[in-house]
Amino acid sequence: MPDLHWYPGHMTKAVRQMKEDIKLIDIVIELVDARIPISSRNPDIDSLAAGKSRVIILNKADMADDRETENWVKHFTDEGMIAVKLNSRSGNGMKQVKDAIAKAAEAKMARDRARGILNRPVRAIVGGIPNVGKSTFINSFAGRAVTKTGNKPGVTKGKQWIKLNKQVELLDTPGILWPKFEDRKTAEHLAFIGSIKDEVIEKMELVLNLITELEENYCGLVASYYGFDNCEKTENKIDFAVKTLEEVAKKRALLKKGGETDTDKASKLILDDFKNGRLGKITLENVGE
Repeated sequence: MPDLHWYPGHMTKAVRQMKEDIKLIDIVIELVDARIPISSRNPDIDSLAAGKSRVIILNKADMADDRETENWVKHFTDEGMIAVKLNSRSGNGMKQVKDAIAKAAEAKMARDRARGILNRPVRAIVGGIPNVGKSTFINSFAGRAVTKTGNKPGVTKGKQWIKLNKQVELLDTPGILWPKFEDRKTAEHLAFIGSIKDEVIEKMELVLNLITELEENYCGLVASYYGFDNCEKTENKIDFAVKTLEEVAKKRALLKKGGETDTDKASKLILDDFKNGRLGKITLENVGE
């Protein structure tokens, strides 16, 4: 894979804007994908959010390995954040999220009371890379009755504050990626979940590496899901992944004229099934790796 410098111009503007917005914020809420909790974090947020109360939400927990998600909750808690898991589509875990935000707001509210400031809403910002479910989370949190509170004194005209409840107002931010991916694995994991476009990494290479990772972490899962006997193991992991891909194409009758397996269609199928959680509850990153 070539060195990936992938940073659209609007991302530069978004980061610059977030640096200004963060000055107005009491709590930084960060969404990550529970299947890849490290790859789906933007390292810029740690520096941008220095000194702020932090809540980290492991979203799409319904698609992730439950045991591994619990390990990640403990890991982030040990790092001084308030960590919770969530399925923002169903709302499962939303009460815990609201409790976490209330806990994160306690110190700010206590300081306000000590200064005689009553009923001032705590201001929060939701950060996260593209495709981790920020919009779904905001709508679910607000009960799909999102109220935009308009401009605030001292805030640049045009900013929209969303009233989540009596205590919390939210300033939304666009999804932000960082200028250069540190390693190949991070870029691949982001492509697996759809946070970067398929064309950034060649699709065949991507799906072969996904099959390899799935086999290492959940042996036999791909064969079981698509309904064929597991391929004969080979020392070469890529050879094994190629055979697996061909078996998926055969099983799903993805064939070209003349009966040749259509591995392009099979690649798209597997990537789509993983991205949408159809292959089962899978986590590709473990604490301590």
